[in-house]
Amino acid sequence: MADDGFTLDDRLPADHVTTTLHADVREGLGRAPRSLSPKWFYDERGSDLFERITRLPEYYLTRAEQEILVRRAPEIAALTRATTLIELGSGSSRKTRLLLDALTAAGTLRRYAPLDVSVPALEAAGAAIHRDYPGLAVSATVADFESELVLPEDPGPRLLAFLGSTVGNFDEPQRHAFFRSLSRALSGDDVLLLGADLVKEPEVLVRAYDDAAGVTAEFNRNVLRVLNRELGADFDPDRFDHVALWNPEFERVEMRLRSRATQTVKIPDLDLTLELAAGEDLRTELSCKFRRDALTAELERGGLTVRRWWTDPAGRFALLLAVPT
Repeated sequence: MADDGFTLDDRLPADHVTTTLHADVREGLGRAPRSLSPKWFYDERGSDLFERITRLPEYYLTRAEQEILVRRAPEIAALTRATTLIELGSGSSRKTRLLLDALTAAGTLRRYAPLDVSVPALEAAGAAIHRDYPGLAVSATVADFESELVLPEDPGPRLLAFLGSTVGNFDEPQRHAFFRSLSRALSGDDVLLLGADLVKEPEVLVRAYDDAAGVTAEFNRNVLRVLNRELGADFDPDRFDHVALWNPEFERVEMRLRSRATQTVKIPDLDLTLELAAGEDLRTELSCKFRRDALTAELERGGLTVRRWWTDPAGRFALLLAVPT
């Protein structure tokens, strides 16, 4: 798809989403302890609910990261002098626009290149950016960077942004593999901009994932509706409690759906039957939290060297710049 400055390159096979969903659900729910990938939260309703979450008083992450970008985006632009901004995940948010504004004001940016698995998300984001930044080429790529990271061959230096502490959804082995893939994909003059939520008081962390209004609980249960629609499953979301807890051993928040009673759930498309005990959990998300020294060491082991580290005034969240070692 091309439209005079806006192009969309679909690199995924037509059945990629279906094949990946089947594999994830069969592997994650077919054995104990049961789990689901958080990527399946984000159907249209899930995406709308998450946007509501980002505006909740308990959910500080989006505001804290934005505070850093408001203060540091011009510095990021000056340090990187990026001609291409690549973003993992669709980029229509205010945070992305802070980077775009700073890079265009610096006079270096020529291209914005978002990567996402969702064609509608990329079409919407690309059209909005193309409309609001008419001098900027927009090259969107439909790709699954979790399974294979292939960056668009755009002119450098390139700034690769991975914001929102989405990296916290990966456990340590997954992060190591991801950082290694980044270090191989980035050239010597490219820079990674990474957002990371920091370790803090457990009660503050848990509240961010278990808000008083129950929006996150509805967001969590919505993944069961996705499975019902896509796989013909017969989950009753009302028979599951939303649970968010702090795991001190791994320093992460875990979101779970807890079966309220013994129940049987059938997933016909996978020929799978789940016998769930009362109190049994389906883990739906990891949200790992980070300390500076440990994350810097992880990146180093993955082939990336941290050059800058910034936090918001309250020290809740970090943005860092890293380069291939």
